[in-house]
Amino acid sequence: MAGLYIHIPYCHSKCAYCDFYSTPNVKSMEQYVDALKKEIVLRISELNEPIRTVYIGGGTPSLLPISLLKSIIVEVSKYIDIDGLEEFTIEANPEDITQKWIDAIKQMGVNRVSMGIQSFSDVELNEINRRHTAQMALDAVNMLRESGINRISGDLIYGLPGQDIDSWKYSLDLLLSLQLPHFSAYLLSYEQGTKLYVRLMAGKVEEASEELVNEMYKYLIIRAHEEGYVHYEISNFSKTNCEAIHNTNYWRDLPYLGIGVSAHSFDGQCRRVNPPNIKNYVSQLLAGNCVFELEDENAQNRHNDYIIVALRTAKGIDLEHYNRTYNYDILDIAKPYIEEGKMVLTKTHLAIAEDYMLISDRIMLDFIV
Repeated sequence: MAGLYIHIPYCHSKCAYCDFYSTPNVKSMEQYVDALKKEIVLRISELNEPIRTVYIGGGTPSLLPISLLKSIIVEVSKYIDIDGLEEFTIEANPEDITQKWIDAIKQMGVNRVSMGIQSFSDVELNEINRRHTAQMALDAVNMLRESGINRISGDLIYGLPGQDIDSWKYSLDLLLSLQLPHFSAYLLSYEQGTKLYVRLMAGKVEEASEELVNEMYKYLIIRAHEEGYVHYEISNFSKTNCEAIHNTNYWRDLPYLGIGVSAHSFDGQCRRVNPPNIKNYVSQLLAGNCVFELEDENAQNRHNDYIIVALRTAKGIDLEHYNRTYNYDILDIAKPYIEEGKMVLTKTHLAIAEDYMLISDRIMLDFIV
């Protein structure tokens, strides 16, 4: 099976922490959608397997006018059986979720909404330049459910400026009380080029201490388990059989086609990436030219890519697949981590122990060749 990702690079405003390619300048939106549809026509044949998941991300896809969103789905439906999809997700911000929008996406076949909540503290939301309030997020969840969309995922961030353990507990406990089938919890990262990074360098905000972050993470995994969630990936939690299928397939190294500026693709052999430039993307696609660049994907890079995605997950490395595909003695490297309890070895898989997922990057480094 394969997946289709569509990138919408527009936002109402740029969040202080965000380093994804996006812009609040929506003047090019209609031309961009025309270019998107052209790229779908030109590249849909890259995948040799049937597409079973579609994910519209960004940016803020819920900002897109309904007419433009519908035109994209109409184009996609020429090549994909929308009604036969296992999962059709769209990302949304709470302030965009109205009854009219919900009715429209349901008619288009969307069956899952991933919502950026980030915090239930209005003070913290304001600190990171979010446009919605905590109440807007709660209202959006209720509206989606009352309209029959129950496959909802909510995002939270911990380690926010000014956030302490009590405010983190409040946001997490409130989210858990909603009993969503899926949620994500990300540790804030201060990325170069973001507003938060500039403020950090200027001494206007202070990064959360390692001690505080560890306390937040510990509370996260304890409370998630208490509420019946499976911690199936570093930042992702789900009720039984409610994992994000599209994203899980990324981590399983399955093929996917990425459409749109800055989107990545993998056909099972080659990786491609569209450069992050809207003007060039639009002009080239409307002229009938693809803009993707091939990424260097030798055997060493394929190995490292697999290590990075597999060790993000609770299942970890599939040893049968690994031994069949790669020629490295991975268990020798893993032995000290296993003895220290930082990794878990079963008959079929090698994984990072849940208590140590927060430092997974440090562990992965030893497995990169």
